[in-house]
Amino acid sequence: MSDVRPALVLVNLGSPDAPTAAAVRRYLRQFLSDRRVVEIPRAVWWPLLHGVILPLRAPRTAAKYRAIWNHETGRSPLLEITARQAAALQERLSDAARVAWAMRYGTPAIDAVLRELTAAGHRRIAVLPLYPQYSATTTASVADAVAAALSAMRHQPAVRLGAPYHDHPAYIAALAQGVRDHVAGLDWRPEVLLASYHGLPRAFVKRGDPYEAHCEETTRLLRQALPEVDIRLSYQSRLGRGEWLTPYTEEVLKALAAEGVKNVSVITPAFAADCLETLEEIGLEAAETFRAAGGENFSVAPCLNDSAPGVALLEELARRELAGWI
Repeated sequence: MSDVRPALVLVNLGSPDAPTAAAVRRYLRQFLSDRRVVEIPRAVWWPLLHGVILPLRAPRTAAKYRAIWNHETGRSPLLEITARQAAALQERLSDAARVAWAMRYGTPAIDAVLRELTAAGHRRIAVLPLYPQYSATTTASVADAVAAALSAMRHQPAVRLGAPYHDHPAYIAALAQGVRDHVAGLDWRPEVLLASYHGLPRAFVKRGDPYEAHCEETTRLLRQALPEVDIRLSYQSRLGRGEWLTPYTEEVLKALAAEGVKNVSVITPAFAADCLETLEEIGLEAAETFRAAGGENFSVAPCLNDSAPGVALLEELARRELAGWI
């Protein structure tokens, strides 16, 4: 029987299928081949990607994935958490809409999920990218993948693309509550809360990408919600030697330790679910950087994940994007 309910698809960045060099290489090849992510001319980028970056980076990145992988289930934390988010949101929406999830890179792929929903009879589909701050490298890339999937369909469904939510009151409230809950569970008090966002080449912002402004606005609103906390902003996850958004997270941590700051907590507002960048890059590498520079206590607040405030936020966003359909 055809399912006439509207559907909602949660979309996150993606993950390799396994923590092996071969699987990571396939994943990185797809990710770094996206023209939204790397704007270097193909004639220059292709030899560099296939001849240098993938052979060198895939084994190192696979080792990092192994450090956070759930070897019992065979899935990465990002896949597991996104699946739980979708299940929890489905409970909240009940029979009003069907909830599915997809990844921009890797599986389940956006085109496969859209085809499955369309085959099941869903003619109205909202796609919600789980990127609070808009960037062409993330949100627009999802839009590209949705458009590519639709271009292959004779009978297309009506599709909506969810808006960024960097300044949504429920998002800021959920972040603030997450910080309070995290700090309450520590046996020490952070002197600084570092809001670390995924990095972006400075050139992208100069060409009109609003990502930096969105990150700054999220941080400003978070400071209003947590006036008792000293909140700093930084950017992580650089690739290559070009100029990226500053200040860099690792440099801020070194500077804080040099100033005599001994206790730091980190929050990662650009990530809707814990993943390699939060669990390994911040939870392990950044912690080591801070302590090696003279810091003592270091912690990372979990992403919103499928926490009660996180799922409440997803419901608000879902009902916003499905307005008029449910």
